[in-house]
Amino acid sequence: MRPIAEIAEEWGLQPNEIELYGPYKAKIPLHALQARQENPDGILILVTAMTPTKFGEGKTTVAIGLAQGLNRLGKRTIVCLREPSLGPCLGLKGGATGGGKSEVLPSEDINLHFTGDIHAVTSAHNALAAVLDNQLHFGNGRRIDLRSITWKRAMDMNERSLREVVVGLGGREGGFPRQSGFEITAASEIMAILALSRSYSDLKERLARICVGIDESRQPVFADELKVTGAMAALLRDALKPNLVQTTEGTPALIHAGPFGNIAHGCNSLLATQLGLKLGEIVLSEAGFGADLGAEKFVNIQCRAGGLKPQAAVVVATIRALKWHGGASDVEAADKAALEKGLPNLLRHCRNLASLGLRPVVAVNLRQGDSQDEIEFLLERLAQQSVPAAPCDIWTQGGAGAAQLGELLISTIQQASTGPRFLYDVNDTPQAKIEAIATKIYGAGKVTYSKEAERNLSWLSERGMTQVPVCIAKTQYSFTDDPNVLGAPEGFEINVREVRPSWGAGFLVAYTGNLLTMPGLPRVPAAERISLSDEGVIQGVR
Repeated sequence: MRPIAEIAEEWGLQPNEIELYGPYKAKIPLHALQARQENPDGILILVTAMTPTKFGEGKTTVAIGLAQGLNRLGKRTIVCLREPSLGPCLGLKGGATGGGKSEVLPSEDINLHFTGDIHAVTSAHNALAAVLDNQLHFGNGRRIDLRSITWKRAMDMNERSLREVVVGLGGREGGFPRQSGFEITAASEIMAILALSRSYSDLKERLARICVGIDESRQPVFADELKVTGAMAALLRDALKPNLVQTTEGTPALIHAGPFGNIAHGCNSLLATQLGLKLGEIVLSEAGFGADLGAEKFVNIQCRAGGLKPQAAVVVATIRALKWHGGASDVEAADKAALEKGLPNLLRHCRNLASLGLRPVVAVNLRQGDSQDEIEFLLERLAQQSVPAAPCDIWTQGGAGAAQLGELLISTIQQASTGPRFLYDVNDTPQAKIEAIATKIYGAGKVTYSKEAERNLSWLSERGMTQVPVCIAKTQYSFTDDPNVLGAPEGFEINVREVRPSWGAGFLVAYTGNLLTMPGLPRVPAAERISLSDEGVIQGVR
């Protein structure tokens, strides 16, 4: 690794525009972006994917490798990524910093504590929970309905036993006993707020609008009424500043905020993307999971909130994932029939992106074991569908392995772009917005609502609090709300079981299926392979 101060200087940042966290990490204060407001923006490219599988398709690795490849082609490129959550890093997924010769460094730091942003979000979230329970203990004028409180605790770990808990035990001095729970920090509304805030004043305004429950007269109770907005903002002061690190080839990477793509909007921070656009010629911004989740929310939530104008989308796909969606019993074996049967999944994502105003370019992420015959077969089928595609081998070759993909992307963005097209008007009813996403993006034929969801929507509509985007929380493994339904199904039913306001973040969350906001650890968690040597070297966090 090179000193991060050198990389910052090469990309036009002044000494007073970086705050060092050791030799290889830095935060960029907000005044660095403010000083460049009159500078022209670079070209924004979204990196998304087909519907993911349990294997992982290497979307982060492709984003990193492609940024390196574009720099090799003479295009000054910055990559913007989300911060990894400890929960998945120690659980099923493992590290989230790329891999091979396409990695962001120092990977162990980034995967663990990094610069403390996620811990700051956890602290701010729990500060609100603590002040809320303190107000209940001492009494307040709002007479909050204990049964209505929706604000739980948060921790950055997968822990199924904390999904539902009882707090306030211990007698008179222990507070009011009530049912509560924990959610993982990446699912906290404060994480979504961090990713969408544009300034300290915007941050404070959003924190003030967090709804924690309702009072006995059925009116919402906001965080600002608990007089804790200032304390939360203070805890988040440094966390709002984007983080600068580097890739294995010295390409700058802005890694900031980490909202989950299946629960929240799943994009890195708006501030990091805007800063990247002022510093680079091309900016690659990754969105979580498949294009039905991350890309849809990137356009309808983040682009709408920040005025972003992406010109194209790179859709990551693998031979293995396509065979998985084609029903193959052994995805490692050659199986053209399964490959072709799984292709509609990828094609639907490409059509969806085009309908959102983004030109799709497929990145076929190669891995050991892929046969040349299957690769050529896939590229031929995509060409027949007029979908531009190129293979890339960025794991073993780094930026050099993304040359063909980079050239294809450059030629694509040289064509005229329509910019983002929103799927709905924010003034539409929540039902109309939900149904637009479900039918036009997922391929559903019908949306149904539980009695609880109907009550939620009625309460929101009565208070005129529905003129915001909708964030649908659903499984990442399927277009449907059932993770076991693969491929590209059509005409299915989506069930909305609950609708919650995230007014601070600026959207409503519609929960579908059995999606959980607190994941559990797998039978063999990634934590089992992590160790610390006697010399203090961390091992196994990848």
